[in-house]
Amino acid sequence: MPKFMVEASYTADGLKGLKKDSAVGRKTSIAKAMEALGGRLECMYFALGERDVIGIAELPDHVTAASFALAAGSSGLLSTKTTTLLTPEEVDQAFKKKGAYKPPGQAK
Repeated sequence: MPKFMVEASYTADGLKGLKKDSAVGRKTSIAKAMEALGGRLECMYFALGERDVIGIAELPDHVTAASFALAAGSSGLLSTKTTTLLTPEEVDQAFKKKGAYKPPGQAK
């Protein structure tokens, strides 16, 4: 199952909700939401810096990942950034694929 890194930044109202629900409560809620989509929350960390939360999730596909991000973002209480993650083996497979890409100015 594909893995995704989900990063989130809370608004001021989102932080108020986090305080009310508790950080552990939010983790539980997010894990249940991902399970309902056929995936699982592998890990979740709160962070200091540009992002407030970073999680790693396994989800069935990109559409499912987008569905989760859209649901979370449309709440207006946080913004999300979702990144597809590749295993080292998948990167090696990508190197083995031959494409027809030509850099700009070198296409013939």
